[in-house]
Amino acid sequence: MDLRLFLNALQERGELATVTRPVDVRGEMAGVIDALGARPVLFAAVPGSEYRVAANLVARREAIALGLGVAVDDLPSRLVAALQRPRTPSLAATAPCQEAVEPEVNLARLPILSHGPRDAGPYVTAGVAAIVDSDSGPNLAFHRLLQLDERRFAVRLVEGRGTHTAWSKAADDLPIAICLGVPLQVLLAAAMSPPPGHDEMRIAEALAPTPLARCQTVPLLVPAESEIVLEGRLTHELADEGPFIDLTETYDIVRRQPILEVQRITHRREPIYQALLPGGPEHKLLMGMPREPSIYDAVAEVCRVRRVHITPGGTSWLHAVVQISKQHPDDGRRAIEAAFRGHGSLKHVVVIDDDVDPFDAARVEWALATRVQAGRDVLVFADQPGSSLDPSAVHAPGHKAQTAKMGIDATIPWDTPTGPADPAKYQRVSYRAVDLADYLA
Repeated sequence: MDLRLFLNALQERGELATVTRPVDVRGEMAGVIDALGARPVLFAAVPGSEYRVAANLVARREAIALGLGVAVDDLPSRLVAALQRPRTPSLAATAPCQEAVEPEVNLARLPILSHGPRDAGPYVTAGVAAIVDSDSGPNLAFHRLLQLDERRFAVRLVEGRGTHTAWSKAADDLPIAICLGVPLQVLLAAAMSPPPGHDEMRIAEALAPTPLARCQTVPLLVPAESEIVLEGRLTHELADEGPFIDLTETYDIVRRQPILEVQRITHRREPIYQALLPGGPEHKLLMGMPREPSIYDAVAEVCRVRRVHITPGGTSWLHAVVQISKQHPDDGRRAIEAAFRGHGSLKHVVVIDDDVDPFDAARVEWALATRVQAGRDVLVFADQPGSSLDPSAVHAPGHKAQTAKMGIDATIPWDTPTGPADPAKYQRVSYRAVDLADYLA
């Protein structure tokens, strides 16, 4: 579903907030987006820009389910199916993203937001980069872009990931296209980070039809229904990037990063720029939820897994709850080890039984309180590769962050080969259900 159809669907459900008064992109707009929480919003008047701005579009699982036409509980299986059975997109007969071509490149015409008081400058936050790796092929990924001037960005590349790998081995500049306001399925596919050689555009096509268009100045294919496309080249010239707000809602460090030179801007008529609040609920959900299928698949190899939840309290990146149907005394430990294999940035994981809701933080904590003994059920793994987003990890330039990881087996302990000797003592008591209308006037 493209951005405009999605906005219409949200409008019809009464969920879209429309702001008609002028809102400044320098700090004010970020404040409004934050105040709205997870409610989607469209800013109709942006001083100094012809673009409208949309934000918070996929800040709730229910919104993603709406866009894909599935039930919320079916989202994980839909994502897993797309990963396992990708499809080849078609070439569009016409490209809405090229309805208009800017006569000259001037990034100042875009409503690029400044977010926090210590930001290094205006940042593009919802840009999906399309590149081609000389060995593994096409790749889509999110990258934040610090505007340097009217033609250039500094691009944050995570070391060892797709775009960084392709850029590092490119002898010359790397052709790149930054797509803004892409269809929902492209947002999800770009956030999944499958293994090298898996084309995210084919994953998007498996989620929903995603016609492609050829760029005009670089040899790349992009989603034809994108609102805006910035065509350019990722150079080997470096600039300071940061500080900027990260997923953890803390400021990231300053790094030397590659400079992107934009050579053409195309867009739809009456274009809509998409903003993504750094550290906000949309950022968290887009980062975290697409990692749940990879954890699910890894745990499924060692035990019977039910559901996986990457939790917002863990910045939707560093913490997960894994629900299993325990069949063996060691299933909890096996699930812990597998979860870390399924998501390399995971820092803490809790494994629970299938009578505990992984989306109910109070119930998960109840399982920790009633089923865990630290000396028996807590596993600590020292000196592990960690996440660059974790401010408490050990960071060294050019090296993977190092951290300690912890897994907690909060399943009912088995003191016999086939289960607990007294399972009743671990069960939560339930009272008889009543209809209060029968008792209260």
